[in-house]
Amino acid sequence: MTPLFSVRATPHYDRLARRLTRQHRDFDVLEGRTREILETDPTSYSRQYHIKKLVGVPPGEGEWRLCLGQFRFRYDIYGNEVVLQYCGLRREDTYR
Repeated sequence: MTPLFSVRATPHYDRLARRLTRQHRDFDVLEGRTREILETDPTSYSRQYHIKKLVGVPPGEGEWRLCLGQFRFRYDIYGNEVVLQYCGLRREDTYR
């Protein structure tokens, strides 16, 4: 099946991803899953994924967020292109 959206990453995202790959063995698998999700349904139209459009975040700073486990991915959508801006871990004190 041909992807509906193309996914690319910024240099900042690549630096963050390299660091997370060294620190967490499961990050590569989750990053691959992230790209699969974003190629088919980056706005979670199907409501299968934990995706949220962030309020007050301008385009170019990751106005969409995908949560997979303890990792957070922020990205922007420009037409049929998804641009990954940020990847990181959920803060430890988020749910305390």
